[in-house]
Amino acid sequence: MKAKISVIGLGPGGLDDMTSRAKEALRNSRVIVGYKNYIPFIEPLIGGKVEIVYNGMRQERDRILKAFEIAESGKDVSVISSGDAGIYGMAPLVYEMLRERGDDIEVEVIPGISAFQKAASLLGAPVGHDFCVISLSDLMTPWMLIEKRIKAAAEADFVTAVYNPKSHGRYWELYRLKELFLECRHPDTPVGFVRQAGREGEKATLTTLIDFDPEDVDMFTVVIIGNSQSYRFDANMVTPRGYYGAQLRSDTGVGQSIMIESFRTIERELKDPDLPIGMKWPLLHAIHTTADFEMENIIKIDEGAVEAIYDVLSSGKVRTIITDVTMAASGIRKGALERLGLSVKCYLSDPKTEELAKKAGITRTQAGIRLAVAEHPDALYVFGNAPTALMELCALVRSGKARPCGIIAAPVGFVHVCESKHMVKPFKDIPKIIVEGRKGGSNLAATLVNSILCWPDAEQLKPGRDV
Repeated sequence: MKAKISVIGLGPGGLDDMTSRAKEALRNSRVIVGYKNYIPFIEPLIGGKVEIVYNGMRQERDRILKAFEIAESGKDVSVISSGDAGIYGMAPLVYEMLRERGDDIEVEVIPGISAFQKAASLLGAPVGHDFCVISLSDLMTPWMLIEKRIKAAAEADFVTAVYNPKSHGRYWELYRLKELFLECRHPDTPVGFVRQAGREGEKATLTTLIDFDPEDVDMFTVVIIGNSQSYRFDANMVTPRGYYGAQLRSDTGVGQSIMIESFRTIERELKDPDLPIGMKWPLLHAIHTTADFEMENIIKIDEGAVEAIYDVLSSGKVRTIITDVTMAASGIRKGALERLGLSVKCYLSDPKTEELAKKAGITRTQAGIRLAVAEHPDALYVFGNAPTALMELCALVRSGKARPCGIIAAPVGFVHVCESKHMVKPFKDIPKIIVEGRKGGSNLAATLVNSILCWPDAEQLKPGRDV
């Protein structure tokens, strides 16, 4: 009767990280086959009557062949493998040889703790979400296939553990991996690496992708690269699974939670995520509304503009927002207006506007702004459609009739649009947000106002309070 082959995962090296099932299997073993450097790991668990068969590195096939010969002779045999036997271990080779030989020998795989799991535990909780493991060893796998896998992992935002990162002969591959990840990940993405995880000389290091130096790594090191949500917390690296976010969503409501997640996604994709929050906050609103990352190039925000306009509006010094068209007015959140005690007015449909337009030979939007300034010279003026209305306000500012507490300049179109925005720029004492060029629109103008009205939520990156 043929015996059984047990393939035992030893864990990373220490007895404390070996499973109780693996320990029991080793204590009951009468024949053990393994790599010679792993035998010392198990000596405290085995008795003197155990037969031990071992050989050196790169002799794995001979090792497993010997295990089959022992099993075919009728003896149960244990094959030891570091980490988990099924992860870069001996279990696949045992099954391949089993198929090749056509044997009916029973094979049992006893799992162990993989080196990346041990390394992760020393770094904190870096693999809390989807992850992959890639070996940089090209002994069995062509480098072009390895590079293809690296690119896929980086682009798919997997937390990535790297085995066999470097050896005496393979010195450049880890540099290439870093280069590929920097094409897809923020330079401040957390990176942790652990040398001799679970063994004597264990050392964990936490850094960032841009500061990660492959020269600090050797063959005995596991590297873990975080995803876009990973962050450093004290001396720990954490990749959230989403449980906290789920609680956040239950506290904030579905609409706001979706908006929060959208803002976090947009922030990760900004060319310059380190913008001051007073400039980043309206920019995030603009991109969220338009799905246009060109906003990062064309939105110009005066330093301190958002803060200054919010202070005036929230303090009650100014209680009116004027828009050039009704569509811009309708996009400003009613909840925010009620919370701050503000009103929005658009004079476009006022009967006096049409009368003034005909009499003065100007556009209705111009006439509406002229009437608005007469009643509310210090209001926040918002333009999302009509460049002539913005030009009218500029003329009234220059004549001293208008003293806006702020200007949102986002008219859209092809005639006088760019010029109208240039006309606003010289007003250094008026806080302003300008969408340069032809782009703009009422929805964009309204969302920029909304960013101002919820300014207190900016630091927590928690938009949509009034959604």
